[in-house]
Amino acid sequence: MYDELSIEHFMKGLEKRNPGETEFHQAVFEVVESVIPFIKANPKYQTAGIIQRMTEPDRTIVFRVVWEDDDGHIRVNRGYRVQFNNSIGPYKGGLRFHPSVNLSILKFLGFEQTFKNSLTTLPMGAGKGGADFNPKGKSDREVMRFCKAFMTELFHYIGPNTDIPAGDIGVGAREISYMFGQYKRLAHEFTGVLTGKALEFGGSLIRTEATGYGNAYFMEEMLKHRGDSIAGKTCAVSGSGNVATYCTEKITQLGGKVVTLSDSSGFIHDPNGIDAEKLAYVVNLKTVARGRISEYAEKYGCEFHAGKRPWGVPCDLAFPCATQNELEKADAEALVANGCQAVSEGANMPTTIEAIHVLKAAKLLYGPGKAANAGGVAVSGLEMSQNSIRMSWTAEDLEEKLHKIMKDIHAQCVKHGDDNGYMDYVKGANIAGFIKVADAMLAYGVD
Repeated sequence: MYDELSIEHFMKGLEKRNPGETEFHQAVFEVVESVIPFIKANPKYQTAGIIQRMTEPDRTIVFRVVWEDDDGHIRVNRGYRVQFNNSIGPYKGGLRFHPSVNLSILKFLGFEQTFKNSLTTLPMGAGKGGADFNPKGKSDREVMRFCKAFMTELFHYIGPNTDIPAGDIGVGAREISYMFGQYKRLAHEFTGVLTGKALEFGGSLIRTEATGYGNAYFMEEMLKHRGDSIAGKTCAVSGSGNVATYCTEKITQLGGKVVTLSDSSGFIHDPNGIDAEKLAYVVNLKTVARGRISEYAEKYGCEFHAGKRPWGVPCDLAFPCATQNELEKADAEALVANGCQAVSEGANMPTTIEAIHVLKAAKLLYGPGKAANAGGVAVSGLEMSQNSIRMSWTAEDLEEKLHKIMKDIHAQCVKHGDDNGYMDYVKGANIAGFIKVADAMLAYGVD
């Protein structure tokens, strides 16, 4: 059986067991491309069936969420929690509220989280969850009723030493607050069972900024490794949410110039750069006014490209920070043709497999999300630590810790990523993340 371990053979089996789950298939394929050759060179992982075990969640929980809208109508949604792997710590990963939520997306996110959390070196396992509920257009009271109903079901499966969810798309401070309040009411105790909480009841400073800051720091580490830096570089950033705006802020602080931001309607191109004042306008536009990025173009007199992504704009560095599969093969070819030097992912799996192959073939530096966007979950882990010791660190302390974690993640990638003189960060991140979890699983025996 084990002599048949090949990428093609393995993927056929996985796709047969998980039919139609295309996002999950893609996430696994990106990992096994580099991990299976490593496993073949290290038979202890092969004989223990580690990759087969690692690609099957510990458990998948699906439940009904019933709530009442403002008009008195009874509404039904589907809730999920995929507890993927707890070999190195309690399950840890976000909750996503969005109509697109399904098992394929949550399994892809949970599988990625296994490697991401491993790379942080913090004692965190991996999970992901959410519901096919859309908070957009709902009143605060409707969101509150849904969150309470959701937590009433999820409550049975989580705890500070079991599974610690966080926020994700559609789940911000408001939703976390409602869910935490319901958990506290049901459990009759105050424990750090959720991260991303408000500062008033156990949240951490710089959690909102962490993913974007960490992504910029990872890019800086990739460039420093070859004697370069972000300073003076023209940068294309996609998205206009927290990850994109705080990535833009840190790039600017490091001396780079960001010339694009985007949303689902298109992207803006500002050749003069998005400085602190313009960025403050974007943050207000997206969080307070609930506006579209096209309004930036009207205000600052720059181009808006409706229905397009920013990857055709000439740039030195690219930061996909919007959503999965936003950077396709043609986009990668455009980046290469325009002289782009490096790509660092702020979103989860924003680059297709075909696009990754284009970037690597052209020898671009390419930081995969499991490494480059691990800053968010790293600070979530630090929030767990602060809750456990009943104290909080300053923003300066936390940013210093975040910066060190991103440096350490980069160092792990470098340790395992050399490919005949080219630094393959995908290979490095996958193998480094795999080893820690796999060695823990070996130590436990077969379970």
